Amino acid sequence: MVRFGNFIVKHRVLILIIGILLLIPCAIGYINTRTNYDILSYLPGDIKTMQGQDILMDEFGKGGFSMVMIDGMSDKKVAETKQKIEAVEGVASVVWYDTVADISLPKEVLPDKIYDFFNSADGSSTLMIVFFDDTTAADRTLAAVDSIREIADKQCFLSGMSAINDDMKIIAESETVMYVIIAVLLVSLVLALSMDSFLIPVFFMLSVGMAVVYNLGTNIIAGEISFLTKALAAVLQLGVTMDYSIFLYHSYLENKEKYPEDNHKAMAEAIAGTIVSVVGSSITTVAGFLAMCFMSFTLGLDIGIVMAKGVVFGVICCVTVLPSMILIFDKAITKTRHKDLLPSMDGAAKFIVKHAGLFVTIFFVLLSPAIYGNFHNDVYYKLDSTLPADLDSVVANTKLKEEYGMNSTHVLLVSTDVSAKDTRFMCDEIEKLDGVSMVLGLDSLVGSKIPVEIIPDSVTELLESDNWKLIMIGSEYEVASDAVNDQCVAIENIIEKYDKSAMLIGEAPATKDLIEITNRDFKVVNFLSIGAIFVIIFFVLKSISLPVILVAVIEFAIFINMGIPTYTHTKVAFIASIVIGTIQLGATVDYAILMTTRYKLERSLGREKHEAVTTALATSIKSVMVSALGFFAATFGVGLYSDIGLISELCILLARGAIISMFTVILALPSFLLALDKLICATTIGIKPKKVYNVKNKEYTSNEMRSEARS
Repeated sequence: MVRFGNFIVKHRVLILIIGILLLIPCAIGYINTRTNYDILSYLPGDIKTMQGQDILMDEFGKGGFSMVMIDGMSDKKVAETKQKIEAVEGVASVVWYDTVADISLPKEVLPDKIYDFFNSADGSSTLMIVFFDDTTAADRTLAAVDSIREIADKQCFLSGMSAINDDMKIIAESETVMYVIIAVLLVSLVLALSMDSFLIPVFFMLSVGMAVVYNLGTNIIAGEISFLTKALAAVLQLGVTMDYSIFLYHSYLENKEKYPEDNHKAMAEAIAGTIVSVVGSSITTVAGFLAMCFMSFTLGLDIGIVMAKGVVFGVICCVTVLPSMILIFDKAITKTRHKDLLPSMDGAAKFIVKHAGLFVTIFFVLLSPAIYGNFHNDVYYKLDSTLPADLDSVVANTKLKEEYGMNSTHVLLVSTDVSAKDTRFMCDEIEKLDGVSMVLGLDSLVGSKIPVEIIPDSVTELLESDNWKLIMIGSEYEVASDAVNDQCVAIENIIEKYDKSAMLIGEAPATKDLIEITNRDFKVVNFLSIGAIFVIIFFVLKSISLPVILVAVIEFAIFINMGIPTYTHTKVAFIASIVIGTIQLGATVDYAILMTTRYKLERSLGREKHEAVTTALATSIKSVMVSALGFFAATFGVGLYSDIGLISELCILLARGAIISMFTVILALPSFLLALDKLICATTIGIKPKKVYNVKNKEYTSNEMRSEARS
C-alpha cells in the first residue's frame, strides 16, 4: 500500500486535474438523470394493482387521472375550459356532464347519480375527471398538471396523486440545493471547532463534494432515481464518509512527526495506513446499504445502490483527491492551524470505566421500553399528509373531500365477458358498501335510465375497451386508513363473484399492497443487515462474542431512536423503520469497531482489562464525538428546513440516531467490554492477556506481583 501512496503523492497535481475534469461528465449525467416522484411506482410489477395500471395504459391509453373542481364558472365557460384542458399535451380525455348529455339539457333533469357526481352539494363548483396519457408522475403528466393550473388559474382545484407529485417536485427542486448548503455549513462548523486547522474543513468539503458529484452523476446509468434518494444522497454521503477524511488527516499529522522533513513520505505512509482502516470501516456501511437492495419494494434498491456507490466514491476520493489537495496547499493549512479546542477526555474515560456497573444497569432498565417502543410505532403511509396544508394539491384534496364526499378514488377493471346485467348488479352491491360515495361505469349509466343510444361514442370508448370495462369508484375514506383498506377488501370480495380476473387499482389499493409488502421487507432487510454486519465484524475482529456485543449495542441505540415516537405519540413514515434501522446500524457501528479494535490491541499487549478499556475509550472518544456530531450536523439542519415531511422526518431521525449511538458507544460499550472481558478473551483470536492475580481486591500481573513482593 505504501507503493500506492507514493504513486498518489508523485502524481498529486495530475490526479487533482483529472478529478476536476471528471466533474464535467458527472455534472452532465446528474442534469440528465430523471427524478421519479411516484413512490407507488416502486411496487413489484407482478401484483394486480401494477398489472392493472399497465392494462389501463395499453387498453385505454390512460395512466394517471385527477379530479378537477372549478368554482364560479357558467356552464358555457366550463365547457370552454374543458376544451382547453383536452387540448393540453399529455391529457388523454376529460369527462364532464356534457360528455354524457348535451350542455343545453338542464343539469337538474339529469339522473341524481349523474348530477350529484358532477356538482357540489351547494352548486358552487363543478367536477370533471381528467385522464392523462402517461403514468401518474411521468414528466409529460406533471407538465400537463402545470398547464391545467394555468388555464383556470385560481378557479381551478386539481386533486389526486399527479397534482401531489407535481407540488412535491416543485418543493424538492427548490430545496435540494439548500439541503447541501445547510449540511456543508453545519459540518464545516463542527470540523472547524474539532480539527486543528480552520482551512482543512474546506478541503474535506471539496473532496467529499467531488465524491457526491461522481455518485449523483453516475446515476444516469440507471436512468432515474427517486426524489427521496436524490434529496438525501448528498447529505447522507457527506455525513457518512466524512470520517474517512478525518482518519487520513490525523494519520498524516502523526506521520509528519515521524518524518518532519519529508511531507511526501508522511503522506504516502498516511495513505497506506488509511486504506486499510477506511476500507475495513466502509465495508460495514456498504453492507448496510446493500441490504436494502433485497426489498421487493424497489425504492430500497434505489436508495441502497446509490448510497453504497456513494461510500465507495467517498473512499476513493479520500485516498486520492484529498491527499493531493493537502499536499498542494500544505503551507496554507499549516498557517491556519490552531490549538485543539476539544479538551482531553482522559478524565471522562476514567469516570465511565469506574461506573461501568451503573451504565450496564441503565442499559437493561431502558432495554424493555426501547424494544416495546420500537415495535409499537404508529406508522403512516399517506406521504402527502405531511405536506404543508396550504399547498395547492392539499387544498384541492380537502375541497374534494368536503364538497364531494370523496377522499380517494378507485378504478375497477372488469372483463367485457361480464354481461351488462351482472355488471349493474355488481355496481349496485359496491355502491351499498359503507364509505362508497359513487360508482360510475358505462353499464351503471345505462342502468340510470339513460337510453343506451344517447350515450356518445366518446363515452363508450372512454369506459370500455375490447377486453375491459372501466368503472370509477369514489370513496369517503382516506388513503392508507384501516377503513379504506377494509373497503378495498370488501370490493375485491364482491368483484371476485362476478369476475375472478377483475382488478381494483388506484392509490388506495396500491397503498394497501404497499403496507403488506413493506411489513415483510422490514423483517428481511433487518435480518440481512444485522447478519451481514455480524459476519464482517467477525472476520475483522476475529471474535465470536464481539460481533454480538457491538451489534447489540447499536441495535439498542436504534430501538431507543425508533421507540421515542411511540412515547411522544408521533407518527412515523412507513419507510423510516427500514431506512433508519439500516443506515444507523451501518454508519454508526464504525464507532463501536474503532473503540473495540483499540481495546483488543491493548488486551493483546497484556494490559489489565480496566487499563485496556480506559485507554481504548480515551483514545476513541474524540473521534466518535466528531464523527457523530458531523453526521448530526449534516442531517439535523436539513430536517428543520425541509417542507417535505418525509425528508424532514428522516433527517431528524438520522440526526437523533447519530447522537444516541454516540452516547451508547461511549457509555454502554466500554461497560460491556469490561463486564464481559473474560468471555471476550476466551472467544477472540489474538488476545492473550497475561495471567492476573487478585490480592486484597487489587489485580496484578505475574510481573507486577514479583515487583510488589520485592518492594
